[in-house]
Amino acid sequence: MRILIVDDSRSSLALIGSIVQQSPLVDEPELCLSPIEALEKCAGSQFDLIVVDHIMPEMDGVAFTAALRARPAYRTVPVIMVTSDLDKSVRIDAIKAGATDFLHKPFDPIELQARVANLLALRQAQVELDDRAQWLTREVERATAHLLAREEEIIYRLARAIEYRDGDTGEHVSRVAQICQLIAEGIGLTPERCRMVYLAAPLHDIGKIGIADAILSKPGKLTPEEMAIMREHVSIGARILERGSSDLVRTAELIAQSHHEKWDGSGYPDRLSGTDIPVEARIVAIADVFDALCSKRPYKDAWPIDKAYAEIVACSGTHFDPTCVAAFSAKWPEICAIMQGETGSGAIGF
Repeated sequence: MRILIVDDSRSSLALIGSIVQQSPLVDEPELCLSPIEALEKCAGSQFDLIVVDHIMPEMDGVAFTAALRARPAYRTVPVIMVTSDLDKSVRIDAIKAGATDFLHKPFDPIELQARVANLLALRQAQVELDDRAQWLTREVERATAHLLAREEEIIYRLARAIEYRDGDTGEHVSRVAQICQLIAEGIGLTPERCRMVYLAAPLHDIGKIGIADAILSKPGKLTPEEMAIMREHVSIGARILERGSSDLVRTAELIAQSHHEKWDGSGYPDRLSGTDIPVEARIVAIADVFDALCSKRPYKDAWPIDKAYAEIVACSGTHFDPTCVAAFSAKWPEICAIMQGETGSGAIGF
């Protein structure tokens, strides 16, 4: 372990160094005549024990210790202060500054070796404990990441299964997720929240699992009765996802319930309007409608992307949140790349 000895007296410095070096735990100690220089050494190196004299011309041991303790790397490193002053106030000041132990001059070499050995053993245990704590933290993070990855994979595969049932190849959920992430970034959501929208968006139509195939796959226009049944998919989806224990599932529930609401209050199922609609659902509404317009379905041909883009912009302030539409427009080059298949898939295959 590494020791730094600070003393303005060359003879004292050499004596303490020779005594300390006899400890089996110690590499050759670093010797420093100047406390200012010693602080500079500490800035570039990590020492495990500091032995500092009390009375020095540039900076006394109390001030040195206080300056050392101000550095995060040295908040728990043991500090032995060597002093010939028996005044109680000196000890109190040193303790307040962060001194761990004291040694009075003239000192006994055996006592110095014992104090150094004890403090180095304490320091070694502290370092090992910190290493263990860091290892445990990494293991917890690794396990948590593994669980999140499995959750994300299950959600994505479930979303693709729903899309296949709805007559799509499953690419719709991939494009919607990517466009949602771009819009979320454009309106200034945090990276964590953008990622959450990206992951939850594919479950927006999970409720279609409860809609009859005859309605889902009908090639022509739905009757009013059939449309009413189709609209039930949002409530079905919300019930499937309700009372989720993770942020991801709770976000997916909000999206499933409200992605057919409209900015002007004319949507369904709750006729929410404006900012009463969860922002995640407002984002998905744009991405879902845009990609649906651009996709061929049993009941319609695909629109050119420029025509679909114009439709989204035209519905700003009525169907869609104007702020989200502005972000959609600002991200248009990236969205075009997604629609043309020029972007890579997401972390879990979106």
